Amino acid sequence: MMSLEACFLTSNSFTKTLDLVPSIKQRVRLPISLTKRRSFTPSPLRIGRNLHHSSVTCCNLDQPSSSGDDYKPASEADWRSFRARLVAVERASRTDEPNTWVDPDTVEDHPPHVPIGDKWAHSLHEPETGCLLIATEKLDGVHIFERTVVLLLSTGPMGPTGIILNRPSLMSIKETRSTVLDVGGTFSDRPLFFGGPLEEGFFLLSPDLKQGDSNDDGVAKSGVFDEVMKGLYYGTKESVGCAAEMVKRNVVNLGDFRFFDGYCGWEKDQLQDEIKAGYWTVAACSPSVIDLGSVGRIGLWEEVLGLMGQRKVW
Repeated sequence: MMSLEACFLTSNSFTKTLDLVPSIKQRVRLPISLTKRRSFTPSPLRIGRNLHHSSVTCCNLDQPSSSGDDYKPASEADWRSFRARLVAVERASRTDEPNTWVDPDTVEDHPPHVPIGDKWAHSLHEPETGCLLIATEKLDGVHIFERTVVLLLSTGPMGPTGIILNRPSLMSIKETRSTVLDVGGTFSDRPLFFGGPLEEGFFLLSPDLKQGDSNDDGVAKSGVFDEVMKGLYYGTKESVGCAAEMVKRNVVNLGDFRFFDGYCGWEKDQLQDEIKAGYWTVAACSPSVIDLGSVGRIGLWEEVLGLMGQRKVW
């Protein structure tokens, strides 16, 4: 049995105030303090809400996870690739309109085979767990969110939650002098990436599977990590103790993790309002587009738009 610390990461490396998305109704910028997360009040486009997590005190490597508001086991994960093939078929049939958005719900059920490659991305009409939010030109000038790629971790009843993927690391966990995401020094030398303006520690976990390793199965059986898409999981400060224990047991490696200071959160209908207002483009993508090597890569925004056939220079 392990006890975990329950405190928030410090954000000394980031600005204490920032201008967020302009309100649809009021068209004003709202200064928000990153250090007063609990004092937030609802706003149409605040990009933020409180999170409430239950503590996880031990790892269970013998039982499958039952947590997660919209958890999909890995055996069902191929539906994303199938949908991508449907979209690719429809795109191929519209050679005169290659950049036209395709609604996958209108494509035939048994399309001819069209290769989609290892990396692919296409537009979505509705956000879903594991999708990407691509900042549009309407967020230019909003420093934190300009040209960001946000991975949506959850779309549960408390509202969507995500982390920014393409902001570079400025320091290691050790340099923050915080032990929230570091149990017993296990992760002290790991880089810390900026995940969003709201204070909470998150991490991504993607087991490095080689020669038929069962690490992915071990992570799923731990019961404390939520699957974002096939082979990619996320955890919080409440589950970092289990993560450290799994490293000690050689279930996963240190290189299988990416740690984030902060997150992006929305009230229940807030994200939909922002999408309708044109602040975000919603996209599905292959796991290879957002593997751990993509975290912190500034060129990710341009790459995803290119895969979607929307090469733009703003």
